[in-house]
Amino acid sequence: MKKKIINLKTLIIFIFFLNYNVSYSQNIKTAYFAGGCFWCMEESFEKIEGVLQVTSGYSGGTTKNPTYKEVTYGNSGHFEVIEIKYDPKLISFKKLLDNFWINIDPFDVQGQFCDKGYSYRSVAFYSTKSENLLIKKSINKLEKKFNKKIVTYVRKFDKFYKAEDHHQDYYKNNFINYLIYKKGCGRENTLKKIWD
Repeated sequence: MKKKIINLKTLIIFIFFLNYNVSYSQNIKTAYFAGGCFWCMEESFEKIEGVLQVTSGYSGGTTKNPTYKEVTYGNSGHFEVIEIKYDPKLISFKKLLDNFWINIDPFDVQGQFCDKGYSYRSVAFYSTKSENLLIKKSINKLEKKFNKKIVTYVRKFDKFYKAEDHHQDYYKNNFINYLIYKKGCGRENTLKKIWD
């Protein structure tokens, strides 16, 4: 009898956690942005409350399972992109979009900061009509504010490929090298000139 009670308790606990995990995972949403170097973009989003995980990778192109070399030096059509998993109860897509804009130069048609080339162009990806509308509204608002054309691409999201392991959390795992790169690239100074 005691064994059956223990097994029943174990079963109830298991069902509870199974239901909890299913409902929790249903509340997680994803967003995708390209803003030049994905190391820097990863850092800027991981600090936001409601953001659960940020992964560096590639998206927007046609090459399957691309490598960093193929994206940067080839004709893969991909951009350096971050995948953001977030809790919509704590942060909205609009707030993520607001953070995206203040971490890029939306007027640079050549790339971002010291990183030039197609794969470093800025892109706001959308998965739904409402996200597309929010992106377009924010672009109109910024163009009126600055009286300049925003050159950031707006693309429908298709597929995301995770980048190589050494690119994940680069700013944490290679802190000194990352700071040298970031300062040398002039990212922070450019952002201050645009957004302050």
